Amino acid sequence: MKNAAIYARVSTDDQSCERQLRDLQAFAERAGYTVVQVFTETASGMKNDRKERAKVMAMAQKRQIEAVLVTELTRWGRSSRDLINTLEDLNGFGVSVIAQTGMQFDLSTAQGKMIAGVLALMSQFERDLLSERTKSGLATARAKGKKLGRPAGNQAAKKHSKAVKAFRATGKSIRWISDELHVSKDTVMAAEAF
Repeated sequence: MKNAAIYARVSTDDQSCERQLRDLQAFAERAGYTVVQVFTETASGMKNDRKERAKVMAMAQKRQIEAVLVTELTRWGRSSRDLINTLEDLNGFGVSVIAQTGMQFDLSTAQGKMIAGVLALMSQFERDLLSERTKSGLATARAKGKKLGRPAGNQAAKKHSKAVKAFRATGKSIRWISDELHVSKDTVMAAEAF
């Protein structure tokens, strides 16, 4: 029997991990896994600060488990890229992610490598689409005459030029002025030129 950790996650406080835990305990029993620890978490799938998942990764790194059991991959990975990265880390520790659906993500197998490759392609495709949409949006804004980027002439520097010059005349440092006016040091230096 292999040691496994169960990981269940819901996105909001009004949801419960109860169904996931029940299904995963039954799955572990049928598949012959010894559940050594159960982790539950309430966190958006998009958040990076998932403390319970980090604990599962720490157990895997210490070789305390051979598998992580989840109901579905969306419970484990935030995105295709996150999923691939954590699968690669787990593979390095000799740990597989097993979805209750029967899909096994063991990167030492041909199936696992193929799925990781497909996920990597999907992740790259998502990044490329985002880049294309951004470029298209910028081109459309320019075509409509919209000014993009920082305002010409550094408006903040113009606004603070008198105060900066007065402070500099009393011997105050650029850093002190920056802190006093709550602006960047670059803005202070630019203000001296006005």
